[in-house]
Formats: sequence, C-alpha cells, structure tokens
Amino acid sequence: MRNYLVLLLIFLTACDGDPVAQVSTAPAAATPVHHELSTWELPVQGNAAQSDLVVASDGRMLLSWIETGSRSAHALRFATFDGKAWSEPQEIAHGDDWFVNWADTPHIAATEDGALWAHWLRQSAKAAYAYDVVLSRSGDGGKTWSAPLTVNSDVTPTEHGFVSLWPHSRDSLGIAWLDGRNTAGEGHGGHDAHGGGAMTLRVANLDAGLNKSAESELDSRTCDCCQTDAAMTVRGPLIVYRDRDGDEIRDIVTARFDSGAWTLPRKVHDDRWKMPACPVNGPAVVASGTQAWVAWYTAAGDMPKVRIARSQDAGDSFSPPVDLDSGLEVQGRVGVAADGDAVWVSWSREDADGQSLWLARYNAGLSKELQRIQVAKLQGRGRATGFAQLVARGNDAYLIWTDIVEGKPALRGARVIAKENPNMSLPAGN
Repeated sequence: MRNYLVLLLIFLTACDGDPVAQVSTAPAAATPVHHELSTWELPVQGNAAQSDLVVASDGRMLLSWIETGSRSAHALRFATFDGKAWSEPQEIAHGDDWFVNWADTPHIAATEDGALWAHWLRQSAKAAYAYDVVLSRSGDGGKTWSAPLTVNSDVTPTEHGFVSLWPHSRDSLGIAWLDGRNTAGEGHGGHDAHGGGAMTLRVANLDAGLNKSAESELDSRTCDCCQTDAAMTVRGPLIVYRDRDGDEIRDIVTARFDSGAWTLPRKVHDDRWKMPACPVNGPAVVASGTQAWVAWYTAAGDMPKVRIARSQDAGDSFSPPVDLDSGLEVQGRVGVAADGDAVWVSWSREDADGQSLWLARYNAGLSKELQRIQVAKLQGRGRATGFAQLVARGNDAYLIWTDIVEGKPALRGARVIAKENPNMSLPAGN
C-alpha cells in the first residue's frame, strides 16, 4: 500500500498532474543561527511568472519574467539590481505564438563584453508540445534586441526546451537544451512518447552575430521534461540534468566541457530511482573554482528527498549526498547558490496546510547545517507556483518565486542575510 501511495504522488506531480500531499514529515532541527529575512521589493507589476534570476560577472543581478495581458498575449521583460536599487524594467520581446509553461521557462544571461542574452519558447505546430527554442542578444544593455534565432535546427513538430546558458568566451554563449527531434512518430513527440525515439540533450555555441557552431548531441536518451542547469568551473562549464536509461532509471548526471571536448556523462549519485514518467523536477548546480555542488530531487526507495552533493574536482566525482528533507510532502523544485564559505539550497514542500518555500545553509563541505528558514507560506498550490529562483551575492541570498494572489500569478522576493551565532536560539517559526 505504501508503494502505491508514493507512486500515485509521483504521477500526480509528473507532466500531466498537480501534486497532492498525503503524509507530512517535519524538516530536521537546524543549528541555532541569527538570520535576517526581509521582503525584497521587485520592479514587477501585473500578472507575472516564469522568472529567472542570475548574477552577472560584474555583480549585477538580472531578473527576467513573463507578463501576460499586455499589448500581446505574452511579454518577456527584465530588470537589473546593483545591490541597492532596481533599474527600470525593459522589454526583451513579445508575441502571441509563444509556448508558456510553468516548468519550461525563459532564461537570461550576460557575457563579459557586456552583452545580454535571453531565450524563450515559440510554438512550432498545433501539437501541444511542439515548440522551438529561440534566442536573442542585446549589445546595448537591453535597449534593443536582435531578431530571434531558432536555436534547434530541425523542423520537427516536437518539444525543444529546458535550456541552460553559460558564457563560452568573453563574447560568446554556450547553450544546452532538451531536443525532441528523435521522438517524432505516432502522435506528437516528447513527454515519454512511445511512437518514436528518445529525448536527447544537445549543446552548441553562439557568437555575437548569433552564428551557431560546435552543435552536437551530448546524450542520446534523457528524461523528457526536467530542467537542465550549468555552472562554470575553472576547468570549463559543468552541465547537470536528469538522465533516463532503458530500465527507466532517472538519476542525475553531469558532463563538463574540458580541453575542447565534452566528458562522458557520469552520475552524481547512484540513486537508482526507477520512474515510469517524467517527474518535471530537474537538478541545480553552482561552482566555485574546482568545487561544485549539485542539489536534486529523487524518490528512490519510495521516499521523496532533496539531496545535495559536493565535488572537489570540478565534477569528476562527488561526495556521498546529504539529505536535506524527506517525506511525501517534499516537492523538490530545488535551487542552489554559493557565497564563498557556505552553500544555500532552496526547495518546496506541500502538505494539507498548503505550499511552503524553504532555504537551508550549509558549510562548504556539507558537514554542518548553519541555518534553516521557512521563507514563505504560499497561497498557490501545485504547478501554479512554478520553480523558485535562488542566487547568492556576497553574504546574502536572494529568492524569487511565483505565488497566486486573487487567482492571478504574482512574483515575490526575499533577501536573507546569515550571521552565525551559536549562542542564540532560533527565532519562532524556524
């Protein structure tokens, strides 16, 4: 009976259903720590969701989001934060033919030459999951943007998305995406379709003129609809994603671009999670020098968990994972960030009382939990709240998430400043 309940929960959180929590297990007690949690006011108005938050090489934070109900069906907008104030929001693009999804969302990036890059998804056919990845570049701080380039070169009416971006050089961009060109067959492709082949992971580089080069297939069989992520190590970009083997084992793997070639994918940990459908729950990665940390969700052994593991060799190997949270109410939807001396991990939970957003801080070696905070209780449930975004800047952590206010999506933000103080008790509610 227990196995049935866990499998039912996972199916409800997969591609075609909303999560329903059945059982509650409270998070482990945290080490006493002083913290400051405050609202982070955002320059966003109206119906907004599908956010992305990244830190540029100059220290600015870049926030992008999709607004609905403007002069077209959808508009992709962005603003920058310098640590004190937000810039005025600017529009990247708008359109009526976009594919807008709670989990497969646009991303924004910056390269050292000052250029900004952004991608979104555009419907390619009438099939529900037929869409392409399009990308645009701005060389003037976001005032104007290039005509969008369709990144995937095939013309199949299949799924292309779950993108990761990273700086390939001072003025060029690396990009990875899940590519469904091989899934075309009976019916529409993608989302574990049985009419064709498997979902793949592809990579390419783009220069300042949006000329594409070095495109290749990195993995010939991946999970169909889980987020990918990438981080820069001193030995090259490290990509993380959810793999899928012939026995439906869907564990987290990494690959790194090193000495002009991609390494073979290797597991972060052998969870052995056998899952017959896509859980829509990808990993997150952050890197500093030769260190890298990967956080992820798994339900191996019929127990949903949020885990994190550390690499000291730029992703060649990882330590045994640390379990941050477990129980049927754990949704995953992880984020990870590093502030030099410590690592932050965010994740979502949902029980009978609703959804909540959590944040934990560990030392770099993951041997000690320094802080644990319930950042927010959400009004929304299920898919509607999407995936929170987490970054670190200095000693601060910043989070962005979607909530549902009066039936409509709205972005919310929080800022956390952590100061270790073992002589203090945890504030109420932590």
